[in-house]
Amino acid sequence: MTASTDRILTTHVGSLIRPEALVAFLRTQDKGERFDERAFRDCLRRSVTDVVRRQIATGIDLMNDGEFGKTISWSRYIVERMSGFKQRDARPDDHAMPKAVIGKDHRDFPEFYAEYDATQGFTRMRGWVVTGPIRYTGFDALQRDIDDLKTAAGPEAGEHLFMTAVSPASVVPDRQDEYYQNDEDYLFAVADAVRVEYQAIVDAGLILQVDDAYFATTYETMVPPGTLNDYRAWAELRVEAIKRALRGIPPERTRYHLCWGSWNGPHTADVPFKAIVDLVLQIPTGGYSIEMANPRHEHEWRVWEKTRLPAGKVLLPGVVTHSTNIVEHPDLVAERVTRLARLVGRENVIASTDCGFAQGPFVRRVHPTIMWAKLSALVEGARLASATLWGRAAG
Repeated sequence: MTASTDRILTTHVGSLIRPEALVAFLRTQDKGERFDERAFRDCLRRSVTDVVRRQIATGIDLMNDGEFGKTISWSRYIVERMSGFKQRDARPDDHAMPKAVIGKDHRDFPEFYAEYDATQGFTRMRGWVVTGPIRYTGFDALQRDIDDLKTAAGPEAGEHLFMTAVSPASVVPDRQDEYYQNDEDYLFAVADAVRVEYQAIVDAGLILQVDDAYFATTYETMVPPGTLNDYRAWAELRVEAIKRALRGIPPERTRYHLCWGSWNGPHTADVPFKAIVDLVLQIPTGGYSIEMANPRHEHEWRVWEKTRLPAGKVLLPGVVTHSTNIVEHPDLVAERVTRLARLVGRENVIASTDCGFAQGPFVRRVHPTIMWAKLSALVEGARLASATLWGRAAG
């Protein structure tokens, strides 16, 4: 994928806050209750149309469907599109954070997380078991999502549409495995399965975004007692799995999203970006979407003072964050964009968000009105940055 040669384009990470009418259907599904399938489909289609039109009106250049068709979360949706998984010993009302993110941050701030985790709306996150061979089975749901997005955007949208899909590393990292003999066999089976989804998205003319929060967050669940070298060995295998899943797919049709987990917590145990940037740049995608606006990671723009962005690659920095209800000033957004553009090249930057504003149907990080205000600030900040970088008055 390429940025623009005459201005800074804008996009976001993918997951947007679902409208209440859609959430009502998804709650019914989540509880295993009966619902009107046709009415649900109509509501989903309308919801996607509305969110695409809102992105267009806001001025977002590269847009998606808000991930509205993903009925569990940004990552766990995939268990409904694969064979081999079953859920056991999980209470229907268990809304705790997934076990795979319970690490040093939770140990260091137990009082905070005792309150915070109880407020999160995650469902169906625990108790997953691998009981058989993993194969991709989600063709109908995937085609529905592709059709809804393309219909909502219209034929003129063309290259401006992207769709997210989970990375191999982020597919049920806290599973119990009763089928595969080792971690590598499981991981590569997952890579082969998700590749089917990746290929279909690209074949449909969309840009593929590979989402991989667990790639970074696993560090704080391993270290300590493990070491950075232990974590890097774990991560290197995940890079090989992503390469396997992306084989044969043109890099310019893809982008990779890395974050340190979307929850609004202390994040004091996050792995430094400088410790993993070399691994990230081995992932054969055309762009890298990286969390760079929240106060725990904003200073890491300086990594690009010493790290060369490979030729032909694009940086999609988070220049507004999902983690606070404060709306960034457009001047600050422009400042974040321009300092990075001067390091990696103005033509290699697409302004984005840190992470999704919602991690599933029932988990949102800001109020919906604030989400759209942040996206407007993103667009205005990119306009101001463009004026500075291309040496013309901001009109």
